[in-house]
Amino acid sequence: MASRPGRPRAIRPLRDFLHTEALGGALLLLAAVAALVWVNTPWRDSYESLWSTVWSIGSGSHRLEWDLHHWVNEALMTLFFLLVGLEIKRELTTGHLADRSAAVLPALAALGGMLVPAVLFSVIADAPHRSAWGIPMATDIALAVGVVALLGRRVPPGLRVFLLALAVVDDVGAVLVIAIFYGKGTSLGWLGAACAIVACAIVLVRMRFHWLWVYGVLLLFGWYFLVKAGVHPTLMGVAFGLIAPSFPLGERRHNAEGTITVVDWLEHRLHGWVSYAIVPVFALANAGVPVGIEPIRSAVSSRLGLAVIVGLVVGKMLGITLVTFGAVRLGIGRLPAGTTTRSLVGISLVAGIGFTVSIFVSELAIESPVALGTAKLSVLIASLLAAVLGVLLLRRSGGSGAPPKL
Repeated sequence: MASRPGRPRAIRPLRDFLHTEALGGALLLLAAVAALVWVNTPWRDSYESLWSTVWSIGSGSHRLEWDLHHWVNEALMTLFFLLVGLEIKRELTTGHLADRSAAVLPALAALGGMLVPAVLFSVIADAPHRSAWGIPMATDIALAVGVVALLGRRVPPGLRVFLLALAVVDDVGAVLVIAIFYGKGTSLGWLGAACAIVACAIVLVRMRFHWLWVYGVLLLFGWYFLVKAGVHPTLMGVAFGLIAPSFPLGERRHNAEGTITVVDWLEHRLHGWVSYAIVPVFALANAGVPVGIEPIRSAVSSRLGLAVIVGLVVGKMLGITLVTFGAVRLGIGRLPAGTTTRSLVGISLVAGIGFTVSIFVSELAIESPVALGTAKLSVLIASLLAAVLGVLLLRRSGGSGAPPKL
């Protein structure tokens, strides 16, 4: 934002993004720890009581009556997914995915990092929970960026960009999985109304319509229509992020490289709220699971828990590294400068930190409270293992050296 007309604060999308994600990752971690501590103390009942508090909006047939936990996951997280859509749009138009040749390698790596964990999960999980194969597919950008930030110059800049691009493609995959496989029984009439809202927004963008509050109203109506349709309403956030205008916001607003687009400005304004408030609140509402010797033993010994852990830690590492090496060997892409075998495996392990979206998918895919608790605890265990192993390898890689022999 400008401090005075004609002298705006510079917006540097990548630098601002990484800085906000690193700090947001720290807040996310603190919120998750707070939830774990809260649930594992004598005040556990107050935690359950808070998130089961019912709030209602509207009246008659249009009344929405949800508990606070539901409002966080269905309403607040729409802004999180709106930001995801904006990040994808920026990366595809002006970011690292805009150059198709440069985008091929992280895109293929992301695909391997989604498919291999899903396959391993399906093989290991017991029959009642195999439909939850989407849990280990996604990377938590905030925590992954935060972990890499702690390592400073030990991680080559090109490898950081590789992780970021990979995680963005991961987000695309997660959105598609949620949209296609985790609906609740769709009402075609309401879905048609939601599609009409999106179509209306696309027309306005093509007309270069600048009144952003109109898009906000359309987003609100589209969100409600998806609620009634039985499709997860957060997907409307993704849709509006993807169709956000790429034309300049105004003559007086400029970033370090030129005119600020609406996508840049929206992401800049929304990113802090999502990273510093919404995602930590989501963590506080969803990470509260019993932790102790018995719950951990139960999680790691159950087929569901083992499927989550193996999928996120082993599956991500194998999928990303094998596909990356295979693509490089076939001449499809080139490894980032300074990347060694150890550093690539390390960054692949860091990509196994799947906290936010993994827990989000767990909520959608698993109905049993006991199984859901096991899945969430396993996500926490897997994310911690992936972070620790990734840091150990990246610290020893030194961020330099000859590229791996293929």
